[in-house]
Amino acid sequence: MGNLVLDLNERSLSINGESVPLNRKEFDILNYFLLNKNRLVSKNALAEHVWGDNTDQADNLDFIYSQIKNLRKKFLAKKSGS
Repeated sequence: MGNLVLDLNERSLSINGESVPLNRKEFDILNYFLLNKNRLVSKNALAEHVWGDNTDQADNLDFIYSQIKNLRKKFLAKKSGS
């Protein structure tokens, strides 16, 4: 994909030197995925890490898929040069 830099202090992402705007949850999800590289990540573990202990009260975890879908769109936009 190129050079991906996730700056934890600035809470920012750049790909090939270009800034990629992320909301707080997108940043937290990406950070969690990078911290757990090459590991299977369950949606429950991801939800608990990003949204906290209150996720067990949610009827479903579709909100996770929505945030991941947004991240994918941003990556694809950068890959295609947008």
